[in-house]
Amino acid sequence: MHSLRPRLSNPVRFSFKFCKNCTRRLSQQAQGPLETENDWTDFQQTRTSLKTLMDAMSQYGSTQTSQWSLRDSLHRPTKDATLSALLASGAHFGHASSRMNPNFLPYAYGTRAGITLIDLDHTLPLLRRAAKVVRAVAANDGQIVFIGTRSDIRPVVQKAAQRLGTQGFHVGDRWLPGTLTNKWQMFGHETVRSKRIVPDLVILLNPIQNMNAIQECALSNVPTIAIVDSNVDPRIVMYPIPANDESPRTAEIIAGVLSIAGREGIAIREAETQRMRMAVDSAWEDFNKMQVMQDARQPQRSDAEAFDY
Repeated sequence: MHSLRPRLSNPVRFSFKFCKNCTRRLSQQAQGPLETENDWTDFQQTRTSLKTLMDAMSQYGSTQTSQWSLRDSLHRPTKDATLSALLASGAHFGHASSRMNPNFLPYAYGTRAGITLIDLDHTLPLLRRAAKVVRAVAANDGQIVFIGTRSDIRPVVQKAAQRLGTQGFHVGDRWLPGTLTNKWQMFGHETVRSKRIVPDLVILLNPIQNMNAIQECALSNVPTIAIVDSNVDPRIVMYPIPANDESPRTAEIIAGVLSIAGREGIAIREAETQRMRMAVDSAWEDFNKMQVMQDARQPQRSDAEAFDY
């Protein structure tokens, strides 16, 4: 008759046998009294050897705890999103198959239990393409606006805008209709003339709730990037990213990748500005040196020659 006990690996079996033997030896020693000096010496030697073995064997194996923590993708996002990270965040879950937009069909992997599954093999390259766009806009001193009007993704857009410094802005409560198309009446002529009201790029984490912003960006010729779920038409934005727009963790990963790409673009622009400044300073120093050398080579005339001339 076979035993129902699962088969253990050799390290686990050895550790189990080791602990069992240690317990048996300690129990046997505890039963007998330590009367003579030899008994005390044997007991101390045994305890020392057991401590040495336990210290040596404690570094092997894994330590199991009851705590499990996710990566803090909000404050420490990944620089490059991977397929496993998107899969773990639930980015492949769409809406019900009956609600799938017909234009979303190229980005759908299939259906399971009535739910549309998003093909992450399309999500990853489109996310990288959007990251390149954000990096290029930030490198050209462009203003980028993150829009996420749900309460669970409001901290995401705030943190993403903070990574871009003075070039990053966010809308977390509500997009006011007419912000771009009616800017003269909303902000005033002086503000519109003195400040940059129209952004250079808009990133939306929940596009369905912000259709007014998408329409105004289209009328103002502002490029848009958005997380597009299976119930959304991907053609409403310029750079769609097919993913689950109801998952806060998916929004954290995508917004983190895009904001870090923008920060890299800012660093590229600052490095280019520093290089140009150093080149101008070097050229100016070379010009001054050449001017000094020309003045030194030119023959100096005496006061009498200058007067005769």
